[in-house]
Amino acid sequence: MTGTGTLRVETSRGETPRVEAPRLEPPRLETPRLETEYRPRHPLDLMRVVGFQQRGRNDPTATIEHGVIWRAMRTPEGVAAIALREVSRGVIRAAAWGPGRAHAIAHVPALCGHDDDPGAFDPGPHPLVRDTHHRNPGLRLGRTDTVFDALACAIFEQKVTGMQAFGAWRRIVTWFGERVPAPAPRPLFAPPGIDDWRMIPSWAWHRAGLEPPQSRTIVAAARRGHAIVRAATAASDPHERERVLTALNGVGPWTSAEVRIRAWGDPDAVSVGDAHLSHEVGYALAGARTDDAGMLDLLDPWAGQRQRVIRLIGASGVREPRRAPRLHPEDHRAR
Repeated sequence: MTGTGTLRVETSRGETPRVEAPRLEPPRLETPRLETEYRPRHPLDLMRVVGFQQRGRNDPTATIEHGVIWRAMRTPEGVAAIALREVSRGVIRAAAWGPGRAHAIAHVPALCGHDDDPGAFDPGPHPLVRDTHHRNPGLRLGRTDTVFDALACAIFEQKVTGMQAFGAWRRIVTWFGERVPAPAPRPLFAPPGIDDWRMIPSWAWHRAGLEPPQSRTIVAAARRGHAIVRAATAASDPHERERVLTALNGVGPWTSAEVRIRAWGDPDAVSVGDAHLSHEVGYALAGARTDDAGMLDLLDPWAGQRQRVIRLIGASGVREPRRAPRLHPEDHRAR
């Protein structure tokens, strides 16, 4: 494994292997940081754009403290961590550490939505969309370009609650990812590399709380991971990217949409099959929950910009009232 933390496995006859938490001593900051200032030509809501990429409050790859967004990532030059904050109106200061710091700094504009063009977006006659769009001029769709990281994370979130997915993601990335050298307020870990995902033992997935269908899908995807990333990156349009991704066993339209949203900032991607999304869209746009078909009908006037409308609905604060107590999922790891 590439992780700098220590993963110790203790076994005895008849016992399941036990994972001991990795050491969390910070690695030495052997390389200086790089800094830059990004001055977008448009309003930018840094927290909504970049903070959107965080997967749960305890995501080991990201944290937000005192107005600073910290992110760990894996780049072609190695792991890196980046810190972003708005120092004055329209000025974003970024600093990066680690062997991949130059790549991370160069990617700041894309992460902040520089490549997103909302010029073709017409909020239309719906008052919620129109008013929210007017009140949130800084909402842009950023892109990470870390394709396999986005794919693995989306597979974690298949058919389980967010609490289950985020917990399993935190454990696996902490145990098998790579600690990034950065003065972050808490330890940051880059996800495992493509080849490292294949080496995670089955008992570790179980101890992390991820179900076998998801772990098998990640391992199978990692076997073809480099080819998948090349093909999806080279694809000429979102439909071709979806074809590449859904050719993998265990990857359907929902997972493909989630990857395209995170990795490329696809303005039209819709996560069909989500347990809650259709209800939220239906309630916001029609006043009542609906199913996936009804959601697509409601979003049809914004074809080509449907993800932007979904993000505006999220920014509006309109939520369907909760009808039942929060689900408490059963923990199978002790079995």
